[in-house]
Amino acid sequence: MRLFSDYHSHPQGHRVQPYTRELLQRWIDSARAKGLRDIAFTDHDRFHAGIDFDKIDEVREANPDVKIRAGIELDNDPETSASGRAWVEKNWDHLDFVLGSVHYLDRPDQMFDTVPEGAAQFAGRDIDGVYADYFRRIRDIAATGLIDCLSHLDLVKIHGHRPHGPISSLVGETLDFIRSRNLAIELSTAGWRKPVGEQYPSDEIIRLAKEKGIPFTTASDAHSHAQLADRFDELAARMQSLGVREVSMFERHQRIAESV
Repeated sequence: MRLFSDYHSHPQGHRVQPYTRELLQRWIDSARAKGLRDIAFTDHDRFHAGIDFDKIDEVREANPDVKIRAGIELDNDPETSASGRAWVEKNWDHLDFVLGSVHYLDRPDQMFDTVPEGAAQFAGRDIDGVYADYFRRIRDIAATGLIDCLSHLDLVKIHGHRPHGPISSLVGETLDFIRSRNLAIELSTAGWRKPVGEQYPSDEIIRLAKEKGIPFTTASDAHSHAQLADRFDELAARMQSLGVREVSMFERHQRIAESV
């Protein structure tokens, strides 16, 4: 099994860096070198000022062998998510793909997944309660009607905190909601680069999602073009062991399934 699509990438990194042909071309060259033929640019919505659809079109024209999808990662930032959603609504017809994510819990000034600072948000708390709250927020993002796929679905585990009971009791309602909205979830290698040392989502969640008929994308959450397709060989092996034989791509929000 060889994976060919990476649907979570951040050409701007964590800042406003206006799209140029030179910036985007580095990502396409890296994708091509790693055997990718389908890639989505999904910068964070708080940096939407840097996104230029004309530049994406120029790079598409110059690289017809690689499918280049215009995307965005829409999260629940208390300060910026309202303007981010307004931007997505305004530019819906220009976008191929919208990721939904949750990076904020109770602290409006700090993403809980910052390493190592965000770990303090979990200190002394009921972890099952934190998980339940996190998945409720995932459902809230999914309910906006602006999402095609949920990213790093169990990001809440990033610092290594695990629920005391079976994960199925905490994530089941969320998976049912995702299925009812006909959304996808990503299989992401990013967790292998984090303290938890595990892909997103866990094997058990992947099994549960597969049983419910939820489709999957493949992703690295690259913040540098060098991270594209990071550890995709390992992800492919994990998918094979779990019986995942199909990957989804998106064009103008329409899902395209392909066997792997």
